[in-house]
Amino acid sequence: MTLLREGRKRANELVLSIFVNPAQFGPNEDFETYPRNLDGDLSMAEKEGVDAVFTPTARELYGENFQTYVNLEKLPHHLCGLSRPVFFRGVATVVTKLFNIVKPHIALFGQKDFQQLAVIRQMVRDLNFDIDIIGVATVREPDGLAMSSRNAYLSQDQRPSALSLSKSLDNAESVVKKGETDAGKIIAHASSLILSYPETEIDYIRICDPDTLEDVSRITGPVLMALAVKVGTTRLIDNRVFHP
Repeated sequence: MTLLREGRKRANELVLSIFVNPAQFGPNEDFETYPRNLDGDLSMAEKEGVDAVFTPTARELYGENFQTYVNLEKLPHHLCGLSRPVFFRGVATVVTKLFNIVKPHIALFGQKDFQQLAVIRQMVRDLNFDIDIIGVATVREPDGLAMSSRNAYLSQDQRPSALSLSKSLDNAESVVKKGETDAGKIIAHASSLILSYPETEIDYIRICDPDTLEDVSRITGPVLMALAVKVGTTRLIDNRVFHP
């Protein structure tokens, strides 16, 4: 809804696409069980004054004998791309198709999926799409948890463990502001904090360049701290850009 409100400020016509994209799910991921609530989504879209909602089926988007994919050489080989090798190929391909079908002047994406935003920005530059890509700040629930469809998987008992992600980012930002520049120390502290909570399993914690997503060992300018953590069977991501 935040994306829709921001889009409404920036354009005369507001189009929303809703599509759970099979091309970005791996073989043992949660495509079949991924939370879907089309009626609820359409109701919210109507309240926000959306002009059109595009809800294609997989058959409509991919058809028979689909063979063409969009691949990026470097950005997908970091962060989520290491454990989800097909994910960003699926993202780049479906977003290219949506852009070609809808032909927007402006497209808005949440910064919670920071790597996805970086991939889309790079793709738009590389392929000369005449589209402005706008990143919109992460929206959080009242307790600080980054909003996500997958939060619906969490039990009440798992909620404190899920909050370890935002707490680790808060702590890291605090020590960076106090002058800490050793990325390894910050990552180690965040890891210790997260693993002190039950049912947590770290996929990655990285401090990296916000543009290239290459790891940095010493913080000398703006950096992205990004993390992915499983709480029980639910994979959560969060991030923040620090400005020392």
